[in-house]
Amino acid sequence: MMQVLSVASEAYPLVKTGGLGDVVGALPGALSGHGITVTTLMPGYPAVRAHIGDAPLVHHYPNLMGAEARIRASYINGFPLLVLDAPALFQRDGGPYGDRSGADWPDNWRRFAALGRAAADLASGAIPNWRFDLLHGHDWHAGLAPAYLRYAPGPGPVAPSLMTIHNIAFPGRFDVSIFPFLGLPPRAYSIDGTEYYGGVGFLKAGLASARAITTVSPGYAREIREPAFGMGLEGLIRTRSGDLTGILNGIDPKIWNPQSDPALAARYDSHGLNLRRTNKRAIESGFGLTQSDGPLFTVISRLSWQKGMDVLAEQLDTLVALGGRLALLGTGEAALEAKFRAAASRHPGRIAVALGYDEKLSHLLQGGADAILIPSRFEPCGLTQLYGLAYGCVPVAARTGGLSDTIIDANEAALAQGVATGILFDSVTSEGVANALQRAVSLYARPDAWSRLQVQGMAADFSWHQSGARYAELYAKLIRGPA
Repeated sequence: MMQVLSVASEAYPLVKTGGLGDVVGALPGALSGHGITVTTLMPGYPAVRAHIGDAPLVHHYPNLMGAEARIRASYINGFPLLVLDAPALFQRDGGPYGDRSGADWPDNWRRFAALGRAAADLASGAIPNWRFDLLHGHDWHAGLAPAYLRYAPGPGPVAPSLMTIHNIAFPGRFDVSIFPFLGLPPRAYSIDGTEYYGGVGFLKAGLASARAITTVSPGYAREIREPAFGMGLEGLIRTRSGDLTGILNGIDPKIWNPQSDPALAARYDSHGLNLRRTNKRAIESGFGLTQSDGPLFTVISRLSWQKGMDVLAEQLDTLVALGGRLALLGTGEAALEAKFRAAASRHPGRIAVALGYDEKLSHLLQGGADAILIPSRFEPCGLTQLYGLAYGCVPVAARTGGLSDTIIDANEAALAQGVATGILFDSVTSEGVANALQRAVSLYARPDAWSRLQVQGMAADFSWHQSGARYAELYAKLIRGPA
């Protein structure tokens, strides 16, 4: 049985701020059928500590990055979980990365350096009775783990490492003044190590040090080689292109399945799409929208520039003029939240917003809205479009990254061939979004064509079956080493 240590800042259902948590939470189950045991290592945030209680002690650090810390062993979704229990670093009110006002914790570098150090210790013999064949780090929060394995490993065999980029726009860059406190040798601060534009880059360190790199879609793997998407790391990505693989994220059908989802007012399959109307009525009632059989759009998103929410906010009057309505669930930049609230005030009964995040409500929106709007300027993989496809909530999305990998545009040829699953548009501009809305409303007015889009989307397999097999194959290759 292969033993893999998966290192991340969040994992569903314990901690989730976006798709990263969903993916990390799903990986152990996705790989268990391939003879692989995935143990997840994550920080001991309050919700995680409440979950594990007085879990058995694995290791004690009198001083880990300036804090007393313990590693405790428990389970998540029935799979092994290791928790870095360091109250001074993680037992705080607020979110995983910042306080209640949204400001980042000023010592995030220390918090996630501690996570990386603990991961490297587990993967290189520094903690007795624990051995792993591979370390799999996720995003910048785990970026120092491969660097510690490279520059300052423990006394035992060093496991090979893999880094997955979920979003390269978050590089984890900190001032160079932190470097002396990381416990790395001076040679680690170099252009092919931790140095990143005059500071310390946690993601850069991981990408430079890991034996292989993955991204969460083939399209994103191509895009991040270019300056427009590479966020200053495109040169490194191009240099390591032979070690780079794009593997689509999957979704867990035990959690996202309209036939069994307890969050829905009515459960259904592709042969009972008429039952979605009950969920639509529940959304209208919950959001205070006027009841109608016209198109109901939804947004389930961070309200940010990356997600194209500034452009969408400018087109809400157009959406209403076309006969559409919108139910939005999300939170983000204060200015964008204000724009969506203002649109709801202008169009009562037509536009409604729920600022925040509610997992159960997100399921209902997928199960009852007619279409989900995803006008992202870049999207590494995206999960909301996969949920939409599974639930018959037609995605209307920008043609980028994982969105273009997973949605087949409803052009006339694709409609005629019976393969279309959504609507893609090229330009995240006012004109581009307006045209996409017009296309969606026009297609919705053709009930047979719209229902075919729904059925074809629901027939697509975006479970972890294929993606899990690709990860298993890559893991085995890395453990075998160079041919």
